[in-house]
Amino acid sequence: MIKGQKVVVVLPAYNAAKTLQQTYDEIDRSIVDDVILVDDASKDDTVGVAREIGIQHIVRHEKNKGYGGNQKSCYLKALEIGADIVVMLHPDYQYTPALITPMVSLIANKVYPVVLGSRILGKGALKGGMPLYKYFFNRMLTVTQNVLMNQKLSEYHTGYRAYHKDVLLSIPFQDNSDDFVFDNELLAQIFFKGYEIAEITCPTKYFDEASSINFKRSSIYGMGVLRVSTQYFLHKAGIAKFKLFKGINK
Repeated sequence: MIKGQKVVVVLPAYNAAKTLQQTYDEIDRSIVDDVILVDDASKDDTVGVAREIGIQHIVRHEKNKGYGGNQKSCYLKALEIGADIVVMLHPDYQYTPALITPMVSLIANKVYPVVLGSRILGKGALKGGMPLYKYFFNRMLTVTQNVLMNQKLSEYHTGYRAYHKDVLLSIPFQDNSDDFVFDNELLAQIFFKGYEIAEITCPTKYFDEASSINFKRSSIYGMGVLRVSTQYFLHKAGIAKFKLFKGINK
């Protein structure tokens, strides 16, 4: 715990057997109370490795639900076991678990309710091997999103995130996409609700076992991101209404 608040790390996993133990071993259990792994119908032995290293909370999807569907199960399970602060950490070791403590500290001390680990702050992205085309599109999408959403994030596309439970309880994330655009839908809803988001510099690693989507999937994701940001702009301006923001009281 930190400041009397229960910290739960959720691991949305797909074919993470080779990197799961390394990720898990670097999670600071003096801060983290529980770890949840949600396996999205992996083709390898992710679940077996999770059991072997002692992860107590394991949820397995019999059919692949997608990255967004995986996160939904992660957050629902975390709330079910009484989490006050939820940290999403990819089990592919692309992000360092060492940042969990500073991320949850910002939330536990009521500085910010949401914290993102940004690969773009500093030089971590390219230094860690992010492909140039991904870096370019990350920057272009982020600039466009900041204009449409009137924000100043350095990156909307990181998979390293921490939330206070009140944020998750006040956002209808269960209704969001089951695909990769889930992340951006959730951020748009968080901003629409009026929450502020902090960022900290996060190094990253790109290697064979690290999960990554190809150019085609990246392009589809990019179009979805632009759709979400445009909907946010139009909804905030009162020009149109979208179900993404339905039921969110400011």
